[in-house]
Amino acid sequence: MKLGKLEKITDLRSIWKHEAKDFTPWLAKEENLELLSEAVGIDIILEEQESNVGDFSVDLYATEEGTGRKIIIENQLEETNHDHLGKIITYASGKDAEVIIWIVKKARDEHRKAIEWLNQHTDENSAFFLIEIEVWKINDSEPAPKFSIIERPNDWAKAMKKSTSLSESASLKQEFWKEFNNHANSNATFTKTFKLRTPQAQHWYDLAVGSSAYHIDMTVNTQKNVITAGIYINEDKTIFKKFKDHAEEIEKELGTTVEWRDAKKASRFIVSKPFDINKCENWEQGFAWLYEMCLKIKAVIKKYDK
Repeated sequence: MKLGKLEKITDLRSIWKHEAKDFTPWLAKEENLELLSEAVGIDIILEEQESNVGDFSVDLYATEEGTGRKIIIENQLEETNHDHLGKIITYASGKDAEVIIWIVKKARDEHRKAIEWLNQHTDENSAFFLIEIEVWKINDSEPAPKFSIIERPNDWAKAMKKSTSLSESASLKQEFWKEFNNHANSNATFTKTFKLRTPQAQHWYDLAVGSSAYHIDMTVNTQKNVITAGIYINEDKTIFKKFKDHAEEIEKELGTTVEWRDAKKASRFIVSKPFDINKCENWEQGFAWLYEMCLKIKAVIKKYDK
C-alpha cells in the first residue's frame, strides 16, 4: 500500500494573503464556521463581519445557537502580540461578549499564559479561547485547515448565568450535578484523578483525561431514565478503532455491556444504568456508580490508547 506524505503549510499567507480581505471572509462562510464550532464545542451563528466597536471593529461578531451568548472572533495570521491581546479585551467589553475567540498563526508563551490567567480570574460566564490555525495537505491535495486549541476554559461548555426561568427539568439536572460534586469529596480517588466542573443545567457533564482528542462524558437521560458514562471522541476514527479493537476486553474490565456509536464526525463508547433522576433518594447510588465507571474508563483508555 502506498501512503501519501502529510505536509504542513507554514506560510499561511500563501493561502490567505490578507487577514481582513481573505481570511475573515473565508472564516465567515457557514461551512468554515462549522469547523470552528466543532473545535470549540459551541454552535456559532454569524451576526456581522467587521462589526463596529466604537472607532474600531472586531473581525467577526456572532452568537451561540440556543443560548444567545455573544461571541467575538479576532483573527491574526502571525504570532500573537500585545496589540491584539488589548484589542480582544476592548472588543469583548464593547460587545458585552461572553465567548472570546482569538485565532492566530502561533501563540507566544506569554500570551498563552495571559489567556489562561483570564480564564482563571474572570467569572464563570466568560470563556476565552486561544486557537492556532494550521493548514495541511497530502502530496498534491487541496490544503485543509485545522483549528488547534491552545487555551480554553476548564469548563469550556459553560452555560449562561443561572436563570430564574429555568425549566423544572433543567433545574433538576443542575441540582443533580451540584450534588454530584458535593458527594465527590467522599471519594478521594475520584477527586484526585479528575478535576470537577462547574455544575450546569444540562444533561451532560464532561471530565478531562489529558487528551484534546477525547474526554469522558457523563449524562443523565430523563426520557429513557438512565445515566451513562463513556468516552466522547471528537473526530479521530483511528482512536475509536483502537478502542473498539479491544471491545471484548474493555467490556470485561468495565464489568458491563458497552455500546459503541460511530457517527460521521464524533464517535463514542458508553455504559449505562437504569436511573430515575426524579427519585432523589437514589442519587447517591447513581453518583457512586458514575464515580466507579469513570475511574474504570480512565484506566481502560490509559491501557489501550498506546
